[in-house]
Amino acid sequence: MKSKKIIEDPRFKQCNKEAIMGLGLGVVNLIWWFGWGYGLGKKPISEYTYILGFPTWFFMSCIVGGILFSILTVIMINKYFKDMSLEGLTKEEIEKYTKEFD
Repeated sequence: MKSKKIIEDPRFKQCNKEAIMGLGLGVVNLIWWFGWGYGLGKKPISEYTYILGFPTWFFMSCIVGGILFSILTVIMINKYFKDMSLEGLTKEEIEKYTKEFD
């Protein structure tokens, strides 16, 4: 039997970068939410300060965090993510993607 050389799809490298960036953004979002929510939320209710009628801890963790991380997601997708075909690749396309994603 002839053994064929297996060529790893060069798109995997880009997919791994995108997955790590998405996971990183999710972890940072969790830290933001937890820090504001439990950091400022531990005070007695009588000591709360309010922004637009919401306790500061809630406003910063849920409202500002939701808006901020939505904007960061859009920026990350537009700047770092690449549009790729999910179809099988020809040898020429493999060479193209190999050069593009390195």
